[in-house]
This record gives sequence, structure tokens and C-alpha cells, in this order.
Amino acid sequence: MSEVLDAQDIVVRYPGHPPVVAVSGVSMSVAAGETVALVGESGSGKSSFARAVVGIEKIADGTVLFDGAPVAPLGIRRRATALTGIQMVFQDPSTSLNPRRRVGDQISDGIATARARGAAGSTVEEWLERVGLPTSVASRFPHQFSGGQKQRLAIARALAARPSLLVADEPISALDASTQTSVAGLMRDLVAESGAGMLFISHDLGVVRRIADRTFVMYSGRVLESGPTAELWAAPRHPYTQALLAAIPEPDGAGRIPAAPSTEDREVWSEIPPVLR
Repeated sequence: MSEVLDAQDIVVRYPGHPPVVAVSGVSMSVAAGETVALVGESGSGKSSFARAVVGIEKIADGTVLFDGAPVAPLGIRRRATALTGIQMVFQDPSTSLNPRRRVGDQISDGIATARARGAAGSTVEEWLERVGLPTSVASRFPHQFSGGQKQRLAIARALAARPSLLVADEPISALDASTQTSVAGLMRDLVAESGAGMLFISHDLGVVRRIADRTFVMYSGRVLESGPTAELWAAPRHPYTQALLAAIPEPDGAGRIPAAPSTEDREVWSEIPPVLR
């Protein structure tokens, strides 16, 4: 399979005394039709990496290629047409949808973007149906929808642009537990149908296990373990991955809460070499 994303040795720094290194030498690829997950606790650098590969965040070092061409940083000017093949779904749809525009018009923006690249046309009604919403809602405004419905609209808008790469940054964390798995599964299915690749960032390991082909585990700006999702779950090798999986509550009837890692554990994790399968 051809690679739609090839990110090598990415470094992201934020100003400070000393500067804060949010991402330290992370490499990753995503192939067409593949879902790759990036997991880790809050503050591990997942979102900084996601924003870097789409050009929102400036990288201090490394290279990002989309379909073999460099990804230029986003600026004030309109993005090059070819790079609109990268689309992003953000964590909070309330901030990514324009509150002053009807949702149908916002999905139309995605359709126009696809046509500008020479992709096949589509309709607003088609995308609303594909994300499980009635076509009659096209004339409504974002505030007239629930959080889960807004996220479906954001997904519809992104996929209407017919991207080759979809980057989803914690797209289900603000949703109800009953909605999370269905929305994540919907994203994977729609991306797979179109032959696009997806980078799915999440801290919900249960959902990741269901939808990801490969998983990268990130801690303190570095990838500590990566490999096929089934293999990583069956036999995690790095102590941090083992701790992450051990933190998933099990319905054992005893109501036990997994033990939190100690400060000593955290100090050791960053010193152990990465495990790459």
C-alpha cells in the first residue's frame, strides 16, 4: 500500500526558559486504507504531533510528506489545493463548526474542496445520510445539535472533501460513552471505503483496540512502543504500555480501581529504549 503520510524525526518545541520539547524525534507512516492510532496520557505530545503533521504547528526539526510531497505550514494565505487532501477532525466540534453558518453550507465547503482537486462530486444529503443524520437538518445551525451530532457533522464536512489523509485528534473524548464507539467505527468505515488513511489520536484504549490496524504508544514526547494493534494488546513489551493496558478497568464485580503508577515508575519509563515491532 502507498503511504499517504510519512513523518520522520519530528520535533516540536514551545518557547520557554528552557524551551518545552513537546515532541522529540517521532517517526510514523500511514498507508492508504489504514487506520493508525496514537495513544498516551494527557500531555504526552499526541496533539502537538497531530497538529505538526497537518501543518498547524511549526516543526523544529524533521520532515513531513503527504503523498510524497512536503507539507507546508499553514499561514494566512489559502493552502495549496493538493494539500486540501489532508483534513482534520478536532476534539471539540463546537469550536470547529462556524456557529453563524448553516451546517449544509459548511458541508458544501468540503464538497467544493474535493471538486477543486478534480475529485468526484457529491451532495450534502449524501454525507448527512452517511453519518446517520436526516437530510432535513441541512438548514439548521450548529447550536441546534447535540455534541455527538455536531461531531458527526464535523466528520461529514471533513470527509466531503474526499481526503487522502484524515487526522482525528481526540474526536470522541467529548462524546457520551454510548456514542464514542459508534462514531469511531463510523470514521474508520468511511475512511476505509474511500481508500484514505487515518491517524486517530485517543486516550480511549478500548476504542483504539477495535478500530486501529497499528498503534503507537507515546509518553513524554517520545514513541515508546509501536506495532500491529492485536500484537501490542496481546503482548505489550514496554513497561509504560503494560501500565496503560493495566489501567483499563475490568468488570470483575469487585469494584477495584487499577493502581496508579508511582513517580519512580514514570522516571524509569522515559529511560527504557523504545520497542518497535
